Amino acid sequence: LTDVTEFKLTNGTKAYLSAILDLGDNSIVSYVLGTSNNNKLVFDTLDKAVITNPTATPLFHSDRGFQYTSKSFKLKLDAINAKQSMSRVGRCIDNGPMEGFWGILKSEMYYLEKFHTYEQLEKAIDEYIEFYNTKRIQKKLKGMAPLEYRSHTLAS
Repeated sequence: LTDVTEFKLTNGTKAYLSAILDLGDNSIVSYVLGTSNNNKLVFDTLDKAVITNPTATPLFHSDRGFQYTSKSFKLKLDAINAKQSMSRVGRCIDNGPMEGFWGILKSEMYYLEKFHTYEQLEKAIDEYIEFYNTKRIQKKLKGMAPLEYRSHTLAS
């Protein structure tokens, strides 16, 4: 799954976080923080995921944001043999697990602090996603963190 969320800094500027979530283990596969919600942000997130998972051929789900409906994005998915899936019009619940991750990230990290600079926010996001992937246990993952669950299932 993929999506973009917005953060506001105390100085009135905004930052945008694009991320890809693996439904198999609930891990964040890749993410990119930027100052603009544009095609480059989303394309860089996908490119980063491909670099770390070069043999993956995912079913790639998103909402109907302009980045995901572009021909350029479809060509990027075709190049890695990914199948594209999109939410139905007006049905944001189709991307519910990704929206759920945004809620977790914001309630456990973002809403607890005031971020004055982009760099401060970036550092906090890096630290939180590392924590989320490696230490934050989840009931649906049998009490394991996402990457621990992945290792456990691959070993089985």
